[in-house]
Amino acid sequence: MDIKPKGFSYVKAPYNYISYYKDGKWDDGILRDDDKLTISALSTALHYGQECFEGLKAYRRKDGRIQLFRVIDNARRFKMSCERMVMPPIPIEVFIEAVKKVVLANSDFVPPYGNNETLYIRPFMIGVGNNLGLKAAPEYIFSVVVSPVGSYFNGPAKPVDMLISDYDRAAPHGTGDIKVGGNYAASLYPQLLAKNQGFADCIFLDPKTHTKIEEVGAANFIGITKDGQYVTPKSPSILRILFSQYKAT
Repeated sequence: MDIKPKGFSYVKAPYNYISYYKDGKWDDGILRDDDKLTISALSTALHYGQECFEGLKAYRRKDGRIQLFRVIDNARRFKMSCERMVMPPIPIEVFIEAVKKVVLANSDFVPPYGNNETLYIRPFMIGVGNNLGLKAAPEYIFSVVVSPVGSYFNGPAKPVDMLISDYDRAAPHGTGDIKVGGNYAASLYPQLLAKNQGFADCIFLDPKTHTKIEEVGAANFIGITKDGQYVTPKSPSILRILFSQYKAT
């Protein structure tokens, strides 16, 4: 199927995965064709930010098969995020199987090899239910949605100007090391200020001393030394880098 994504924008795929947590256990989860959710207006995800998510991609290989990139690392980080947000973790095997099911069900939406397009995969969990007080929700939704996408940034790769932000995206011992919406919400205003001044994005310094580079607003930061070594920040306030491999079959 010839689907032409417009940059990094949402294109509805035929199927997504959803699973519900209630009475202390997860159900078996299903594939469905509706990408809408109906939740209580008092859900903790809406009022207290009890949610987390991941982002990964599926690629079409030269031989026509589909390849997932580091899905087990995303599963491990998702589990850590759930535990930090007091949500019932999804077992790593269940996370991987849910991702595989959605990708295979939407295989026609995985772009062809060699055109710099991919199938973006967004697993997420939210706390739901009638929850007025500040406490962990008794019910949760785990879902995986996908969309064919092009490049996040418009045009070919090129040097850009960045603005060092006076704002912090996360507290020194807060939630910066897990993938939760609050970290990204905190970066929206500094990003806007940077773009209004003609910069491509902003650079966040470490929140404790404001002397070390940590992250770019919409991406991770990687430094390259004079001898060609790649260096990434080591900090408790940015996402952890996990290393392992897993291939879809």
